[in-house]
Amino acid sequence: MRVLEIASEAIPFAKTGGLADVAGSLPAALARLGCDVTLVIPAHREALAKGITIEPAGIGFDVPIGERREPARILRARVPGGFDALLVDHPGFFDRPALYGDYPDDAARWMFFARAAAELSARLEAPFDIVHSHDWQAGLVPALLKLLPPVVPAATRTVMTIHNMAYQGSFPAGDMPLTGLDWRYFNWKQMECHDRVNLLKTGIVFADLVTTVSPTYAREIQSSPGGCGLEGVLAQRSGTVAGIVNGIDTVAWNPATDPYLPRPYGATDAAAGKQAAKAMLHARLGSAPPDGRALVAFVGRLAGQKGIGLVVDLLHRLAGSGRARFVVLGAGDAHWEGELSHAAAVHPGAIDVVIGFDEGLAHLVQAAADLFLVPSLYEPCGLTQLYAHRYGTLPVVRATGGLVDTVVDVSPDTVRSGTASGFVFQAVDGSELEQAVLRGLDAHADRDLWDRLVQQVMGLDWSWASSAREYLRLFERTLAEPSLEA
Repeated sequence: MRVLEIASEAIPFAKTGGLADVAGSLPAALARLGCDVTLVIPAHREALAKGITIEPAGIGFDVPIGERREPARILRARVPGGFDALLVDHPGFFDRPALYGDYPDDAARWMFFARAAAELSARLEAPFDIVHSHDWQAGLVPALLKLLPPVVPAATRTVMTIHNMAYQGSFPAGDMPLTGLDWRYFNWKQMECHDRVNLLKTGIVFADLVTTVSPTYAREIQSSPGGCGLEGVLAQRSGTVAGIVNGIDTVAWNPATDPYLPRPYGATDAAAGKQAAKAMLHARLGSAPPDGRALVAFVGRLAGQKGIGLVVDLLHRLAGSGRARFVVLGAGDAHWEGELSHAAAVHPGAIDVVIGFDEGLAHLVQAAADLFLVPSLYEPCGLTQLYAHRYGTLPVVRATGGLVDTVVDVSPDTVRSGTASGFVFQAVDGSELEQAVLRGLDAHADRDLWDRLVQQVMGLDWSWASSAREYLRLFERTLAEPSLEA
């Protein structure tokens, strides 16, 4: 099967978030399953500065954008995962200090990218079976392949993956001519939303298959508020909307080989490995050595969506109890940065706060922690709870999105069945988070139970191999069905 993956960012070239992890890891996993995969991304300044060998592909063409034509030069890189990456080079659009930034020409630059990717799908050596677009920046591609004069074989199927409904690529109606599509498609059933061109809606409407990053999120987005205004469109397509949990990089996130840890460990010696990580963490932070209290951690973006308000509330509720120590690593909203720093000052010896992000420190915190907080208001998939499992750390999560699909609440029944993998709470409420953490601390005090839970979560398979097999099954099913009529 030949698969074309199209995304606005991908590791190892350029990254701002989880989309890059998916767009770089999924092609490699599909290649390992025997697929012939090509990735298309923009030639961002960051990508060209990484030191990766990138060479001209010998392909160039002009892309019509409204009344003008913009040149696209295609670069090629061979990715160690076993697939080719093609980079769409246009310095005027992509040679910028940041991948995104509410640039005034965002409509033109992303419509240019989508149109160049669609053109590439027809110019490469052999036809693709699947053209897979990620998020709104590539949302125009399914429509272009369906509505413009035939450029790909009729057997080609299009797949649209939504990573976060909150970001939709909405532009003024006056930008419609930049798409190259007829004005008749600017209507409430297809490309228009609130009198604006909506590129995520466009992808949802015209793709043969719509996926998102967890089964629960796939259900949540078909009603309000999860659908962020597009719930009706998604509900109409419910039979072709599927959720697949993202995988994680099990090489980079592996306590047995992690270079950021003081000593490697696995399921059989997790206690010793985590104790060494605790000692190293507290030495690095300049705090007192480990003292037997459980370590409760949060690593992530300091934003309301991530439930950071609940974390601050929890710190004030429990930091003085003497039952746990806390560490927070992250950056984001200045208000929450200040609130966390204040909490640490009020409770010295119980709370460590590091404002900023450090990859090595993130790994060390995962290894040192006993409980890991993921109290998100909404979470399409989430990765940090999967990293926590890998490192023998029990996540405490709110019941939303991919957190529901990856964490099974600890109870007598789930402990007996061997499925327990964390502590789950329901409401966006500080007292509910507190009760979930207290249940976790009680379990931590029972060494036999805790050792059993650690063994269970470290045995879970969140690799991309598992997720890629699900994508492959969906691709095969889509190829066996008629293409969606435009």
